[in-house]
Amino acid sequence: MHELSLMANLLDAAAATAGESPVCALRVRVGPLSGVVVDALRFAFEALSPGTPAEGARLDIEETSPLFHCPRCGADYATPVGSYDCPSCGSAGGELRGGNELELVSIEVPDHV
Repeated sequence: MHELSLMANLLDAAAATAGESPVCALRVRVGPLSGVVVDALRFAFEALSPGTPAEGARLDIEETSPLFHCPRCGADYATPVGSYDCPSCGSAGGELRGGNELELVSIEVPDHV
């Protein structure tokens, strides 16, 4: 389960960014072509976050769709996994532009008044 090492890296990045502040939430973007199993990533978060600045934090996962660019007609389009033909012209072989990402988009830390 490579999600454990991926989540360890995400937690390290969040802790480095937060500095001395606790982390209230992590927002992660995951594409369906990334090879990441979202439920396994959630499990890894629950297993690894205790004892870190993200202990008790919320994990928000944004799941994306595959994004393509059609070289034939110039259309940019999102499509379900397994259906990659251009909806405008029917051409196959679009250029993948998204859907393979795993990104730490943001972290939330408490406001210090």
